[in-house]
Amino acid sequence: MRVFVEHRTEYVYERPFEHMVQALRLTPPPGPGQRILDWTIACPGIEGAVSYVDGFGNLVHLVTPPGPVSRSMIVARGTVETKDAAGIAGFTGEAAPPGVFLRGTPATRACEAIAHLARGCARPDRLSTLHALMAAVRGKIAYEIGTTHAHTTAIDAFRDGRGVCQDHAHVFIAGARTLGIPARYVTGYLHMEGTETAAANHAWAEAFTDDLGWIGFDVANAVCPTDSYVRLAVGLDAAGAAPVRGIRLGRGEERLGVEVVVRECQQ
Repeated sequence: MRVFVEHRTEYVYERPFEHMVQALRLTPPPGPGQRILDWTIACPGIEGAVSYVDGFGNLVHLVTPPGPVSRSMIVARGTVETKDAAGIAGFTGEAAPPGVFLRGTPATRACEAIAHLARGCARPDRLSTLHALMAAVRGKIAYEIGTTHAHTTAIDAFRDGRGVCQDHAHVFIAGARTLGIPARYVTGYLHMEGTETAAANHAWAEAFTDDLGWIGFDVANAVCPTDSYVRLAVGLDAAGAAPVRGIRLGRGEERLGVEVVVRECQQ
């Protein structure tokens, strides 16, 4: 499948400010399930951006928009050729070894209830365990938009029994790590038949097996990623894999708007 993506992020600031630094993880990596045909990022300051590959394998553009700034628009767009690899991202070759993804974060810390659920999913082999864990987490947490927020933790979502893709991924990661299985958070895009506009990025988890490498688990949809998915960035949790993160000097409120268009292209 050929998938076109346009990801627009707009910041509006109550008061103009002089200095800001933004880290953009907005470039999909190549892999077994995707080939990048074309991709561009447009935003103030991108011409002078420093780029590097971080320890998790994400291509990062470090941007300093020229000030004073009261509004900033970041547009990433391009075409990706995808295929169904049964969710297998494989051995992705980042500097950080799989064991790094056993490290917990405040967002992915497990409580005893999550650990108990995970232990109940243990099977003779790791892959079967992970599929059982995906089904168990999806059974415990109903998909309900607007019931959680960016700072909701795995423990919060598990306790309340509802959330969105971010929460499903965080709980799955927490459970996998309690079993000694490296797991990480993935941001990306999902093409849904019959629609082309989404409110924001999709998110899922990946877990590591010795024979297949990294494998994706979309708990929210109870499937491993198919050719409808485009991987974007990975991290220990949602904050670490965020497409845009930054810091600014200045006062006043900030308003954020995100619009993502994903559609299938004709071959």
